[in-house]
Order: sequence, then C-alpha cells, then structure tokens
Amino acid sequence: MKKILATFAVSGLITMAGTTAQAADYVGSDQCFQCHQEKYNDWQSSGHPWKLRKVDKARSAKLPLPPGWSWDDLSYVIGGAKQKARYIDNEGYIVTTAKDGSEAKTQYNLQDGSWSFYHKGEKKPYKCGPCHMTAYNKEGNQDGLPGMIGTWAEDGIGCEECHGPGSEHVAKPAATNIAINTSVASCGKCHQRGGMGPQPPAKGGFIRHHEQINELMAGAHKDLSCIECHDPHKKAILAKNNCVECHSDIAEKYAKNIHSQQGTTCVQCHMPKVTKNAIKVSQFEGDVRTHIMKLNTDPKVSMFTTVKKDGKKSTYAEGFVTLDFACLSCHGSRDREWASKYGTNFHGK
Repeated sequence: MKKILATFAVSGLITMAGTTAQAADYVGSDQCFQCHQEKYNDWQSSGHPWKLRKVDKARSAKLPLPPGWSWDDLSYVIGGAKQKARYIDNEGYIVTTAKDGSEAKTQYNLQDGSWSFYHKGEKKPYKCGPCHMTAYNKEGNQDGLPGMIGTWAEDGIGCEECHGPGSEHVAKPAATNIAINTSVASCGKCHQRGGMGPQPPAKGGFIRHHEQINELMAGAHKDLSCIECHDPHKKAILAKNNCVECHSDIAEKYAKNIHSQQGTTCVQCHMPKVTKNAIKVSQFEGDVRTHIMKLNTDPKVSMFTTVKKDGKKSTYAEGFVTLDFACLSCHGSRDREWASKYGTNFHGK
C-alpha cells in the first residue's frame, strides 16, 4: 500500500474537525462498504470508478472492441459508463489502430453506438493522471507497463481520492481522521481544463469536455459550490432541482408558460448541451450540459471568441449561452431572430 507523506494541509484535504490528517495508508474503496453501504452503492453507479478499469472488470460490461482486438489483447478500459470507451493494450498504450495496425476508429461512443478516431495511428501512452485514478504519482509505470505513465493506489476515482487515505479511519472510525473537503477546488482538480479560470476552452463550435469549473466560474453562479446542487457520490444527472430556492419569483411566472406546462425544466434552456465529450447530436447540441446558465438573447452575439497569443490562436466560450443552443436545439426550423423575439421576457409569457 502507498503512503501519503505530507499532511492534508499540503494537499488541501481537511477533516471535519478542522485538523489536518497525518500520514496513512490507502486501503481501497471496498473497505468503505462495511459502514457506508448506501454511499458506496451510489458511488459504484456514479461513473467515477469507471474512469479506468482492468479488463477483468470491464469485459462484463459487454462493450464492443476495436477491429481485430480481443479482450486477451487488452489490459484496461478507459471510461465506458455513459459517453465513451477507449482501450489500452497489454503494453499500456491506448489503442489507436486496428489490431493489424491499419487505420480504424477505436473510440466507442455509447450514446449512439458510433465509433470515432482517437489520435489515429499514434503510439499513445496513457498519461491521464491524476483524474482517472486514486492517489496518482507521476513517477513510475503502473503494473510495469511502459505505456502507463505514473502509478496509483486504485483504478478509477475511489473514495480515497476525495477523502484521503483511510487506514486510520478503518481502524478507528471517527470524523476527525478522515478528510472532508466540499470546496469547488476539490472538484476542480479534475473538472477543469487549463486551470480554474473563467475561460472554458472551445473547439469545433462546442465547449471542450470536463470544464464544469471553468463554466461555473464564467457564468452567473460563480459563487455557488458544487455540492449545493450535486451529491458527489451520485450520478451528475441526479443533481438537485433547486433553482426555485433562489428564483421563486421567476418560477411562479414560468409556471404559467406553455413550456413549463409541457414539462420543460430550467436546465433544458439554461444548461443546454453546449459541451461535447464524445459526440455532437446536432449543430447546436453536444452531449454534456453546460454550467454557464446565463442566457444572452441578443441574436447577433457569438458565444465563442478567438484570441491570438504568441502566434497561437485559442478559442474560448463567453460567460453566457446564446439562443442557438438554448432554443434552436429544439426549435430547429427557426432562427435566432425568432428566438430573440420570443425569448425576451420569456418567463413571463
């Protein structure tokens, strides 16, 4: 088992009592089940432990494999819970070709059953730490495989990635010897791209994936913490429907709107799928809901801006959602001018 050599004051993990936890061993998430069955079961279905799995676990999901590959040729599967699955060969490299080396689409997209290219033909090492595993150390090679960059205590996001090593807590359960950190920064270790700043990088007309913190910071709810809407043990889609707690006046007006009466909820307009993880469903619909939330009803404004620095162009999302994503993903036969006309003062109509 691995040791954590610094206190949680250094790593940012603080106990409920406010004291820092000292060095302890990582014991694995299965040790948590005995006392925390409900939380453990929520976590199992959340997708976090699916971020990386050895083939002996992943093969039971009955995922299809890239051309020519068998389960015996593979060591790990990346993802495979909801959006996409990628595969790692027995040397630790991500599969980017057919088994015979010929060109092939090797990323499987669960939502529509399609396949996509992923770094086509490259020899691609697996260097996705620290966001796909627990207790990542950038030194060494997991399982001694040359393509696996770094080592870790547990595949996927286990309990101890957020709560810290649990040997002392398992030996003597107490609130004072396990880490509890509910800060945005704790989630932002993984749910951001390029830092915690409010500039969500974009590409191909969509925000790039795993940028929830960047989106949150760019939008109107930057002062909220993740746990005000999410239970981190549960699937993201099981977020609390608590918009009315702050926006009761708007909710009262919206209740009379035909969209409300047909069941259209706040998130469908204010958190449309502006982000693309695996696929785009249509021109204005990706596969992940944005956390920007603020709408801009100006039909002329663009949601994306491109800047040039040191000779390199980068595209970012602005701090608002435009009407093409908010309205036209459903009203596909309309245009922005129509959406602006009917979207202004929308809640009171």
